[in-house]
Amino acid sequence: MVRDRSDRGDDEADGREDGADRHAGDDRCEGSTSADGDDRHGDPVRVDRSDRGGVPGRYRHLIEHVQDAVVEFDFVDGEPIVRSVNSAFVDIFGYDPDEIRGGSLNDWIVPDWKLEEARRLDERSVAGDVNYQQVKRETATGLREFLYRGVPYAEGTGAARDGGFAVYTDLTEISRNERRLKVLNRILRHNIRNNANVVAGHTTRLLAEMDRQDPETVDVAATIERAAHELEHLAEEASNIRRVLRRPAEEGDEIDPVPLVRSVVDDHRQRSPAAEISLSLPESASVIGDSRLRYAVDSLVDNAIEHNPSATPRVRVSIDDAAATDDTREEWAILHVEDDGPRIPPDEREVILDGEAITPTHHGSGLGLWLTELTVETFGGELSFAASDLGGNDVSIRLRRR
Repeated sequence: MVRDRSDRGDDEADGREDGADRHAGDDRCEGSTSADGDDRHGDPVRVDRSDRGGVPGRYRHLIEHVQDAVVEFDFVDGEPIVRSVNSAFVDIFGYDPDEIRGGSLNDWIVPDWKLEEARRLDERSVAGDVNYQQVKRETATGLREFLYRGVPYAEGTGAARDGGFAVYTDLTEISRNERRLKVLNRILRHNIRNNANVVAGHTTRLLAEMDRQDPETVDVAATIERAAHELEHLAEEASNIRRVLRRPAEEGDEIDPVPLVRSVVDDHRQRSPAAEISLSLPESASVIGDSRLRYAVDSLVDNAIEHNPSATPRVRVSIDDAAATDDTREEWAILHVEDDGPRIPPDEREVILDGEAITPTHHGSGLGLWLTELTVETFGGELSFAASDLGGNDVSIRLRRR
């Protein structure tokens, strides 16, 4: 898709061609505001153009091979005039370099209804602000979302900037997946869970009033009740996954997992009094994480009990903190949840750990292990599966110590 710019004046076109010859390349295409609204200022980037050769070869090689779209441009009368683009720009935006060179970048990639925003950003760039912002830009195949970053440069000693680089990271699929997750979460939380509550409530009443002399009907009603409660649980797990993914771990995140694990186990002992849950914990520990770690531990203990057909499931929860005293090992703490139930099927482990495709015959039995994996991944840890000497599973969470 190529925009028609035939109605632009000759003076403007000539000015842009001159501008394209004036500068080689530093950073800056559109001025921008940071994602949190803060201005980012810095000392002017001064560019030595004595050889008029543009960006030095080693930097040009780097720019050409990065996966983000990069545009080198000059400012002419406040407009970002394209000087050059890298291969990623051609792949992502779909425009031929020779076609857009010497033209306004805004004319090519800024939608009409975003032009005022782009002009404000350009004004900030000319003034010397170094900023970034999430934007929508027009490609040959339609609108896409990008993280824009730009740094203006100046050739001389004046305050105004002569040009710069614009860097665009394509966020389209990430944004779409986030929206899909929000939609799925809303459906699970509000539609499915609410309806499951209604089904479970009415089925419980039916069971209480049903003629016990008809065991087949009682079994059918009990099956419906169990399925409704499972849907409720599934919706809650989906909500917890969204809470985990809402923000990444931060540099200062630190938690003592010991009281958290004790609290989780106490809850399950009350909910499942027939289960035998043992603990082996240090007095304290310190790992990278926050209160969301509870979702992972709770899911593992819940799975160990719920998927065990025994009348008295055995579960052992422990924290291996040996890394704290062993200088030959990296500083990792390992939390184990072991059981004496059936082994987790290989297909389910592969879907979680190896990214195997989910198919009607190749999938997990719920969201519990997904919730655990995503939580552990958020904190830079690792989930693994092994056999336990109890006869069942040993699912472990490895977390970096603080």
